[in-house]
Amino acid sequence: MAAMITSKKRKRDLDDTQRVSFALSDQPATQLGPVLANFPSVKPTKSTSFKCYKTQTQKPTTDDEEKPFVEIPMLIAGETEAVDFYSSDETRRGSLGSRYLVGVHNKRTGITTIRAAPLHILTHEVKALKGLQPAAVSTLQRLEARAALGETFGTKKAKLAIRAQERNKVDVSAMEGVADHLQESILKNTSTLPSKVHVWFQSTTVDALNPSDIYPLHNMIPKPEWKALSISNYMSAGGDTERVALLPFKRSHWINDHLALAFASSSPNKTTIKMLIYISTMIAFHKATFKNISKDVIQQKLSMVPSIVIDGLLSRFTETARGSTEARKTSEKATMLLTHMFALCLHVDEFATDTSVLAADLSMESTKSLGCKINKLTQSDLKRLGLPDSAGEIKRAILKTPLEFPKPRMRRRA
Repeated sequence: MAAMITSKKRKRDLDDTQRVSFALSDQPATQLGPVLANFPSVKPTKSTSFKCYKTQTQKPTTDDEEKPFVEIPMLIAGETEAVDFYSSDETRRGSLGSRYLVGVHNKRTGITTIRAAPLHILTHEVKALKGLQPAAVSTLQRLEARAALGETFGTKKAKLAIRAQERNKVDVSAMEGVADHLQESILKNTSTLPSKVHVWFQSTTVDALNPSDIYPLHNMIPKPEWKALSISNYMSAGGDTERVALLPFKRSHWINDHLALAFASSSPNKTTIKMLIYISTMIAFHKATFKNISKDVIQQKLSMVPSIVIDGLLSRFTETARGSTEARKTSEKATMLLTHMFALCLHVDEFATDTSVLAADLSMESTKSLGCKINKLTQSDLKRLGLPDSAGEIKRAILKTPLEFPKPRMRRRA
């Protein structure tokens, strides 16, 4: 039987200085204490100082004042010459379900004091990049990046779809040279389509009960332009010759006759006079913009017209091609100008106008597109307008309600 072997090695007894004991901190839980900081990426130097800030903005209540230090919402922040450090949003999520303790060992007494400490996960921000905004990405760049990813990692079907989309893409820059030609061709080919003059007037009342409400005055002459027109020189003029000399366009028989008729009354109608001045301005504008359009040249030719009126005519009856700053008057805009002029003439003549004189001034062969009917005046119309019986033999363009636009002619199939 084997004998038992006992170790004769002498065990060393631990003295009191090598013994370790643990103790909980006797400081109040509400007193400021240590904070455990975690730096996942950039770490600051040991000389970097940090400060602790409360994050709640409202005034603390009595219960908040007694809350333990580890439960108080706070922010840890510090900075170096180039980088700012502060608590990130991960701080709260990183502390869920866990408690962290910090121990401080006293070599003299051999006691390690343990106290709870909050965990803060710190992020960083470079100071030089604070004011920089991320570069904006356009829709075209997103599509190009998506196409590049599809070509690299996409399936065969996806690559075929990307190539088909590239083939169907329209090059806008290649269309700039022919845009004007296409627009003129469209206008020429659509000239026979049914007229839609009521679209050219703002808020035309098709179901109006009164002819004056069909084409409202201030939809054709905006109020700022109406207020800018002055008739004081016309009121103080010595006779018809002096008044005609003040008009922007002096060779309109229709305007000259109506201006003389307005001042033949003992109390001239100021609204009628303003409308005649504006119609004269529109005819002069129509003549001045026949070829090249220059605001300075127009202002020089129409020196007696306020600049706000010229700006309004340019904005409504001219247009600017894409990629150009030069204004031009298309056939559609010219027709729009003439229809506005004739609508104002209808207002002056109380919606029964003699087109025989007006056609030469406005160069309009037909006024039916405005909803007028060419008829002779009835006895009631002659009495309403104060015209003699002989005026009933002349056909006039008459605007009545309910408004009816001419129906388009249907072409027979060959």
